[in-house]
Amino acid sequence: MTIQVDVAVLGGGPGGYSAAIRAAQLGKSVAIVELDKLGGTCLHKGCIPSKSLLRSAEVYATLLEADKYGVTVAEGALSLDFNKVQSRKETTVEQLHRGLKGLMKKYDIQVINGKGRVIGPSIFSPRSGSLAVELADGEMESVVSTNLIIATGSRPRHLPGLKPDGVHILSSDDALQLETLPDSILIVGGGVIGVEWASMLQDFGVKVTLIEVGARLLPGEDAEVSAELTRLLRRRGVRVLTNVQLKTEELSINADEVSIMAETSEGNILLTASKLLLSVGRQANIENIGLENTDIQTKNGVIFVNDNGQTTEPHIYAIGDVIGGVQLAHAAAHEGVAAAEHIAGHKHAATDPNLIPRCIYSRPEVASYGLTEDSARTKGHDIKTGKIPFAAIGKALVLGEADGFVKVIADRKTGDILGVHMIGPHATDLISEASLAALLNATPWEVGQLIHPHPTLSEALGEAMLAIEGKSLAL
Repeated sequence: MTIQVDVAVLGGGPGGYSAAIRAAQLGKSVAIVELDKLGGTCLHKGCIPSKSLLRSAEVYATLLEADKYGVTVAEGALSLDFNKVQSRKETTVEQLHRGLKGLMKKYDIQVINGKGRVIGPSIFSPRSGSLAVELADGEMESVVSTNLIIATGSRPRHLPGLKPDGVHILSSDDALQLETLPDSILIVGGGVIGVEWASMLQDFGVKVTLIEVGARLLPGEDAEVSAELTRLLRRRGVRVLTNVQLKTEELSINADEVSIMAETSEGNILLTASKLLLSVGRQANIENIGLENTDIQTKNGVIFVNDNGQTTEPHIYAIGDVIGGVQLAHAAAHEGVAAAEHIAGHKHAATDPNLIPRCIYSRPEVASYGLTEDSARTKGHDIKTGKIPFAAIGKALVLGEADGFVKVIADRKTGDILGVHMIGPHATDLISEASLAALLNATPWEVGQLIHPHPTLSEALGEAMLAIEGKSLAL
């Protein structure tokens, strides 16, 4: 069977389904080929399920501290039912999945469940870019399109000598399916995923050791944010180890324990826990999708594209994690919309990666965009900074979450905002105002003139902007 459409999308994650919806809105006939479930990693193995677990962990941790809010929980009455935690996660995912399938029907987008591969020129099409799709029953379908968008996403990266087995050594995918919580866990990797899992599992009562090969956690974030998060995680009981080299040849696994020798600045130490979780980043899914049948170029394990998302075959686009860069769901969705609009002949300005907000849903949350203080100096900027602690903000004190700060970095000569960095309550919600300011090319003074309602957490950003010129009333 041959399906002919204007736009075919290989991969149904945030980038793929956003591209499909936008293309359909622009009058194109569209088909999505998805190997697993519509929604991709974000909906089923990443963003949504992990944030559901984090929310349950946050509620549990808050109840354990209920007394400081004047609320008494009867002794022995508070307990954690992890089966219900997982059930709530699945319910949330399924609700969003149903909504997404409804959008596909609304826009008359064909969804084909199967393994798609790009094929070269054939009797169906004089150029590469058609898809051969193997369905679950072994039957084959062909999807011929004028344009193809590759959105195959990424998967957890592994380390040599530490291959996940789903029982003792886990990937983040495996961890989402845990039926019971381990007593203790070693988390290898102090980036976004590792920090989120460390925060969550510590709140659930798991003994956590967080291991980072580099000098600090969150190496891509501002150094002050990294230091503050490390301090707060340690205060909560997380054992944070940095500058660590694991000796994978000395890995030992038995029925209920994982042990591995680690080289640290203080000598070799033996690390032992019930399980080990690998969180060392993600790698693009470029294998086994038929790229060898095209002239598409790859570089450093990702597909090379221009500012419009076009590969070296201009009728074939690639978006999301498969092109590297900022591997975030909202970035992929934005790239998908841009690709669809370019296909439809609309002009679309190239996305500045510095304007894409980065969010980490630990406790406390971390959010940022733009340059860090170190990177701004490295690029030659003469900078000035404004920094406001949440302890100076009334709403943070009311919430009982006064740790952290908001930091603004600006160019002294031009007044341009170079970066905003937050660690504290609801930082992932607050970052949008800062990102909008950057998009509109606002100066710190202009953002500071906005009347921020009181008492709200948003005051922290306004005061940090005013602090650039020494005009904050909170200090």
